[in-house]
Amino acid sequence: MLAVLSVALMVVDARFDTLKPLRSHLGQVLTPFYWLAEQPVRLWRGVSQQFSSRDELIAENEKLKAEALLLQRRLQKLATLTEQNVRLRELLNSAALVDDKVLVSELIGVDPNPFTHRILIDKGEKDGVFLGQPVLDALGLMGQVVEVMPYTARVLLLTDSTHSIPVQVNRNGLRAIAIGTGNPESLELRHVADTADIKEGDLLVSSGLGQRFPAGYPVATVREVIHDPAQPFAVVRVQPTARLNRSRHLLLVFSDPRSPEQRAAEAALAQEAADRQAAGAPAPESVPPAPVPDAAESPAPAAAPAGPSTQGVR
Repeated sequence: MLAVLSVALMVVDARFDTLKPLRSHLGQVLTPFYWLAEQPVRLWRGVSQQFSSRDELIAENEKLKAEALLLQRRLQKLATLTEQNVRLRELLNSAALVDDKVLVSELIGVDPNPFTHRILIDKGEKDGVFLGQPVLDALGLMGQVVEVMPYTARVLLLTDSTHSIPVQVNRNGLRAIAIGTGNPESLELRHVADTADIKEGDLLVSSGLGQRFPAGYPVATVREVIHDPAQPFAVVRVQPTARLNRSRHLLLVFSDPRSPEQRAAEAALAQEAADRQAAGAPAPESVPPAPVPDAAESPAPAAAPAGPSTQGVR
């Protein structure tokens, strides 16, 4: 009977439109049952998609972290190269302003003794480096060579407690002696009269006395001047212009060994020869100038006169 009834309903539904309203109402009644029957499938799909999305996000996050680290490394390298380029440009500009022959060197070591301010550079005797040779960076004097090896040299910095250098105030020419204090950021002027014309901000340059450091190179700037009426001398603390604990590329200076009189005489002869040549007259014979030793073949300078020296290692 049920089979006959089912066949009859199918024939009536296919041939006539009588059962359409009934089918529509039955569809509305059965919709919640369809939704309930589909919930387990939807729940399973949602959970599996959630876990798969989380795994994908974790993998993508790890990948992005690795890429960010690589980019940061490249950025740091680029920043280092940029800073090195700036320092080299400053050094080249300083070399262009220096009249003497110079040789570029690089710092390769620092003395671990905290009470000694010495550094090691990558130029030595094979490059013409000699004892007492001045060393400077892009901003000013750093020190002098105190030990020469075939391919390296050791430099004593200005701030070492055993080092002193004669200086003068660039504003008025007042002479003094700058003594190392053991602090890489400070020097001290000794025996400056309490009434001396010196004030904060004055630039100190090398005076050239002692014939070790050439004259006119920046040494330090006055940071503090203390006047004590009970003391005959003022306390003057200065700050080195060179970046003693930061500079990596340095300049070795090869000074002209000729005396000022020789340089003046040779300059006058050269000017007279140029004037005669411009006028069409033959140039007179003159004594050839003293040869200037090359940086790579420059011999060690003559020893300083005997007696106490205000320069170099005490």
